[in-house]
Amino acid sequence: MLKEELEILYEDDNLVAINKPAGLLVHRTYLDPGETRFAIQILRNQIGSWVYPIHRLDKGTSGVLLFGKNPETASAMGEVVLKREFSKKYLALVRGYPPDVFRINYQVPQGRREEKKPAMTGFTTLDRTEIDEKVGIYDTTRYSLLNVIPESGRRHQIRRHLKHIYYPIIGDRRYGDRAHNKYFKEKLELPQMFLHAKELVFTNPLNGEKLLLQAPLPDHWLKTLKIFEKLKGAVPVI
Repeated sequence: MLKEELEILYEDDNLVAINKPAGLLVHRTYLDPGETRFAIQILRNQIGSWVYPIHRLDKGTSGVLLFGKNPETASAMGEVVLKREFSKKYLALVRGYPPDVFRINYQVPQGRREEKKPAMTGFTTLDRTEIDEKVGIYDTTRYSLLNVIPESGRRHQIRRHLKHIYYPIIGDRRYGDRAHNKYFKEKLELPQMFLHAKELVFTNPLNGEKLLLQAPLPDHWLKTLKIFEKLKGAVPVI
């Protein structure tokens, strides 16, 4: 059996960042007890070092995921995250035509008690496309490509916010639109969720170096942008 490996975007003595594929959990969780593959374990085996997650990505989300190689780095980076000196940018493919620029300030439930917490997300529409396909109740179908900047770090924040304003993410099984998810899965053979953590910017607290980490688009994104040629030029393939 071939050893499974992850794409490493950055590595030094204290930090390592990967391009997490969609469908991979960061670590074991009670929310998905049947899963046996975890980014944290694959990366430990790959680099031969213990690693500690600095932040999280949902199982279905692809993109930049950062780890510390020791508890001291993880603790120092935790302070960076708490102080909101940890800038993240995402790409999302959604149903419909949202406004050009908009911001959502809407509380989302967190934890096992589902206690509502403040959450803010900024959005910019990069491009839109309309296809001559009946998906759902309309004769044609509209999709939009969004640049997303979360201003807080709540679980499922981006996904919940886009559902709240009726522009759900394509492929989101929990908060998405069933008809459009089915169209992508069965007609286009693309069952993945279209949320990608494309960029992470922060200053390393250990040496003061500013880091810009970027994750190339995964195959399911590239295939979609090729299908929807109008969207293809809106995203630089980094």
